[in-house]
Amino acid sequence: MSEMRTLLVDTASRLCTDLCERKAVEDAEMGIWPEALWNGLEAAGLTQAATSEERGGAGADVSDVMALLGVIGRFAVPLPLAETLIAEKMLAAAGLDGMAGPLTIGPVVRGDSLVLRQIDGGWELSGTLHRIPWGAQAKAIVVLAEYGNTTRTVLVEHPPVGAKDWNYAREPRDTLVFENFRIAAEAVGPGAIGFTVDELFFHGALFRSVMMAGALERVLESTVGYAKERVQFGRTISKFQAVQQQIAVLASEVAAASAAAQGAVDAAQQYSGHFEIAAAKARVGEAAGIAASIAHQVHGAMGFTHEHSLHRSTRRLWSWRDEFGAEFEWAAWVGNAVAKVGGENLWSFLTAPSKTQEAG
Repeated sequence: MSEMRTLLVDTASRLCTDLCERKAVEDAEMGIWPEALWNGLEAAGLTQAATSEERGGAGADVSDVMALLGVIGRFAVPLPLAETLIAEKMLAAAGLDGMAGPLTIGPVVRGDSLVLRQIDGGWELSGTLHRIPWGAQAKAIVVLAEYGNTTRTVLVEHPPVGAKDWNYAREPRDTLVFENFRIAAEAVGPGAIGFTVDELFFHGALFRSVMMAGALERVLESTVGYAKERVQFGRTISKFQAVQQQIAVLASEVAAASAAAQGAVDAAQQYSGHFEIAAAKARVGEAAGIAASIAHQVHGAMGFTHEHSLHRSTRRLWSWRDEFGAEFEWAAWVGNAVAKVGGENLWSFLTAPSKTQEAG
């Protein structure tokens, strides 16, 4: 583990242990912004972990940033840290100035789009974006908008909220409605530079996969601990073979998800890693459904109570598995990619991937 990764993980773990306690999460689910937790992450420089040193950040590489997000997923942190990190990457790729968070990003739903129109030395933005993470709480949103045949990166401060909504974990997922919304010229990136919509979705899928892997580790830890403590018929339920078999399946799913997520991180560190990211999002999403089901079975009625912490992880798993593409969407993407490669070339593609071998 690199020195940077150790610093990020240790700092995030300490802050989350101190500030991401039950009340903070419950308040966040009631719509109260967890200011103390965000300020702590910001003061520690974690919100700028992915920002280059030239832009005033820590300059952490992909693997280090993903290790940080694993902690965020493990502690069920109710903040748009992942979105803020992606937003900065979008701004940097488009040559736009950075901005202090919290930030969010869009579009995050396939089929949503925004259109730019140049007017009076500035720009107008029109369109609707659905399911935007923390749309109402973010200081700004970094969006991709169409202008002619190009995609441009746009920084929108105080975005207009059309309707507020939440995912199953009670994380804000708002609808933003832009109707001839005026944008300053300096807030619009040049054409054909920066992220494409596909690249945004791959980034989102990678970030969510890693966060889900972290949440799965917490689910396994909670389930094993509960099984060792819960006494039934004079002995702990961990002594029952049926429970042992369930936990073994749970552990194997968590291990598979962690391996898939780490494989995607390793690939993204070297090249785009689209194939590995797609495979990881599909596999981690599958593991989330199986693991959450087993965890609640082992916990029994206790696992369904609001007082127990298990639901903080499982509700996020059920929510995150559908964001930036559900597993069936990414499984279809992987299938199409394999079909393009062909049977004769599949083994060499899987064992020696490179930028020139990207199948997407």
